[in-house]
Amino acid sequence: MKSLWGKIKQVPLYGWLAGPFFIAFEYLFYRLWPILSKAIGTYSYLFAPKIPFIDDNIPLVPFFIIIYVLAYAFWFFSYVPISKGGKRHFLNCFIGQAFSYFVGFLFFVFMPTCIDRVAEGAIQAAQGPGFIRWWLRLIYVCDGKELGLGLFPSFHCLSSIYCYLGVRKLSNVSKGYKIYAIVMTILICMSTVFTKQHYFLDIIGGLAVPIIVHAVIMKIDPASHIIEEKL
Repeated sequence: MKSLWGKIKQVPLYGWLAGPFFIAFEYLFYRLWPILSKAIGTYSYLFAPKIPFIDDNIPLVPFFIIIYVLAYAFWFFSYVPISKGGKRHFLNCFIGQAFSYFVGFLFFVFMPTCIDRVAEGAIQAAQGPGFIRWWLRLIYVCDGKELGLGLFPSFHCLSSIYCYLGVRKLSNVSKGYKIYAIVMTILICMSTVFTKQHYFLDIIGGLAVPIIVHAVIMKIDPASHIIEEKL
């Protein structure tokens, strides 16, 4: 117990706060983009980023709603291991993820996307007894009911891949955790389509944006300039 407490105390405060911050950041963007999109007139161009021969063959699998919701716990603690890379690494990851969210936000505003859950058969399939289907219906109610909005890029995928990218090259993070992070990322990406919350193309966007941004940020290394200025 003392050993566990000692490890907890070694984590800097910013390592505990960054995960919750990004969850709130994501929620803010989801609430803000429809307002801005309607104000500038792009909201009327809502479209479904669907690839019929792929998405029509992906079934609704209610069980994946568990993974979809547990993603929030994964993100909540994501910067605890990332903080083990030091302030410079932490800050670069923080800047990269924030910028990735901003890029996604621009897509939401200027290229607004949606999913018609009735047309996709999701609302009908979510009916029935059982806790899992009830949970699925609850998520639909909280996320637009018949019409899901803000699909491309998937923020679920974006946030999850950053949990892995942030620890991928850290030698002081265990191999076991890295495996856990990539497996969780894969499962969460799968959950977005198996719950009919997203289309397949949203996964591609949700992975491409952060991977590209992360590579650029690590190359530019803005954290080194910020830290030097403070010193």
